[in-house]
Amino acid sequence: ESREWPESGRPRRAGVSSFGISGTNAHVILEQSSVEPAAEGPGLDVVPWVLSGRSEAAVRDQARRLAQLADMPNPTDVAFSLATARAALDRRVAVVGRGRNELLRGLNAVAAGEVPAELAAESGDVVFVFP
Repeated sequence: ESREWPESGRPRRAGVSSFGISGTNAHVILEQSSVEPAAEGPGLDVVPWVLSGRSEAAVRDQARRLAQLADMPNPTDVAFSLATARAALDRRVAVVGRGRNELLRGLNAVAAGEVPAELAAESGDVVFVFP
């Protein structure tokens, strides 16, 4: 059960032991960090926006609508929503960028037809690769 672990003016340390039934023994010493980590979200440098549609024209329309957002929300949130909340349809393209300008440049290229929406791979036989 949990109990209080009072401050003592020095880093707190604990030893954790594990004795496995098969004879495996492990011991680790944990020590309190000297600096509290900064509370910040994941630092993604590059964000992928996955677009999909039933046709290439539908993907271009989706890119056009996304590019018209006046106040672009958090790019990471948009990437998560596009990847998890939308259907993965036949034609797909990914726009990858760091921040608003690069993402808009990619969306505009898709909307203009400069980047084709490729036909998604169909399922096939299982392949094993041994490097």
